[in-house]
Amino acid sequence: MKINENISAIVTGGASGLGEATARRLAAIGAKVAIFDMSEERGEMVAGEIGGTFCMVDVTNEESVDAGLAKARATHGQERILVNCAGIVIGRKTVSRDRETGSTLAHDLASFAKVVEVNLIGTFHMIAKSAAGMAATDPVTADGGRGVIINTSSIAGAEGQIGQVAYAASKGGVMSLTLPVARDLAREGIRCCTIMPGLFYTPMFDTLPAEAQDALGASVPFPARLGTADEFAQMAQHIVENDMLNGTCIRLDGAIRLEPR
Repeated sequence: MKINENISAIVTGGASGLGEATARRLAAIGAKVAIFDMSEERGEMVAGEIGGTFCMVDVTNEESVDAGLAKARATHGQERILVNCAGIVIGRKTVSRDRETGSTLAHDLASFAKVVEVNLIGTFHMIAKSAAGMAATDPVTADGGRGVIINTSSIAGAEGQIGQVAYAASKGGVMSLTLPVARDLAREGIRCCTIMPGLFYTPMFDTLPAEAQDALGASVPFPARLGTADEFAQMAQHIVENDMLNGTCIRLDGAIRLEPR
């Protein structure tokens, strides 16, 4: 699919990190971009800088998603590109020990469910709502293509580390839904792919000292550094533009394979 001024895109989690870089790249090559995010101040700023639209959206809430889609479509028309970057992460073991008492503590259900709700259910929620809109439109490619959906998983979905049980489960779910969604939507001319980033520099790394960041980067076989958000955005652009990419999960990781910890 050619990206130009006639193509509208929605990027969830577009106010920061991988989502922001993707929103900026798509806008720079002509797309009309709507940012769906919970961070209003930052989202409005990014949208203003790229000539896009900000929509305050909670991807787990149906009313919120419907309102965001209505606003984005009223401003830019039906989106032909959806990039799902909204997500959260926690670190918690299945069973841990209280340092003071030595007693065992089970992973609390609420935090596990929250991660799955945002990362997996929120992703599918956006896929289903956006695809329904795409399917109702005329094709925009010679092959009958109506749209492209790109999800964000993680290499943790394939080899989650200690303390990543909730995050890995949610991202593994995103991997697993990619092919059946692509098959479901094939007759509608809608493609679906997933990017599995490795160690990429995002705002969450700001909490780590520079030495820790350097050590993480050095663990990547090649190039021995953290990935950049724009490298993720480049992959998203390529998926949109390459019509034969469909139903696949692409590792973007410098050949790293995560150790248990």
